[in-house]
Amino acid sequence: MRGRAFAVAAMATVLVSVGATDRAAAMDETVVVPPRPLPVPKTVSPELQRLIGSPMNPSWDQHPASAEAWRALVKTYAADIETALPALMAREKVTIRADRMNGVPVFWVEPETVPSENRDRILLNFHGGAYVFAPGKAGLRDAILLAGRGFRVLSVDYRMAPDAPYPAAIDDAEAVWKAVVAQYPAKRVGVFGSSTGGAMTLALVVRAKAHHLPLPGALWAGTPWAQLDKVGDSYFTNDHVDNALVSYDGLLGAAARLYANGHNMAGPELSPVNADFTGFPPTLLTTGTRDLFLSNTIRVHRKLKQAGVVSDLNVYEGLSHGDFERDPDLPESREVYGEAAAFFRQMLAR
Repeated sequence: MRGRAFAVAAMATVLVSVGATDRAAAMDETVVVPPRPLPVPKTVSPELQRLIGSPMNPSWDQHPASAEAWRALVKTYAADIETALPALMAREKVTIRADRMNGVPVFWVEPETVPSENRDRILLNFHGGAYVFAPGKAGLRDAILLAGRGFRVLSVDYRMAPDAPYPAAIDDAEAVWKAVVAQYPAKRVGVFGSSTGGAMTLALVVRAKAHHLPLPGALWAGTPWAQLDKVGDSYFTNDHVDNALVSYDGLLGAAARLYANGHNMAGPELSPVNADFTGFPPTLLTTGTRDLFLSNTIRVHRKLKQAGVVSDLNVYEGLSHGDFERDPDLPESREVYGEAAAFFRQMLAR
């Protein structure tokens, strides 16, 4: 009986194996998903429910045909953002001061009161904007929101396309980093940014490692654009689910090509998810279930963990790309920035 039972079990194993092999051989390279409605989740705050139920970003499918058209679009977006900054600054009780470091324009964003534990620490910020948008003060929302949690923030107004494609942005980041570490112990400096700023945060460490510079004490990469080209599951699964970016196949992809300027988009400074993460500082990563960059964020987290780096991944229910910066009044947004501040307080040297 035991022999017969063993034979039956062995045959079952063979049949399952053959079936799996047949299915793999027959597998399509794409899975067709039937059209279906996506209800607004009731598991998020009422404020986020309203944002999720709002129309798609109407600008997602623009394709500026010239450098002049890009500049006009940048100017329009920047004016809209800057209009709202005074109220945000007043709410967060911060001031802004322009400066230069190694020839690169920067802004100091400082709270009214800096807690004693943070007086010898600073945070270095890179703004988002697809390597094209949010020049000048228009790039300060992220910095204002974290400065309001008790940190002095230095935000870099790095050069961008169409006038200055790759590697201008990361060159500016390195120049400022050299100036910062000449004045502050690197382990007391945190680096952060969202979207493109999150990618710049990671790429700065890639560049610093390559050039044997000191590394920051900790990083926060909010929904980082860690893969510049269209590689990764959520570029497809969250296409037209994310109501902020909406799709790669529009303004986002056009901006990627504009910034890359013929360079290999998979290179580690353009797509830092492809870098060697050995020796990276402790890193906080933030994304949402509807984020077009969900896979970018998750893949960075896995690479960090595989390299033995301390990495904390926070995935928020229902958030599209950068919603925490787009609408700072969301309860979820307050939680995001509170967690980032707590992470830096824990990880940075005093």
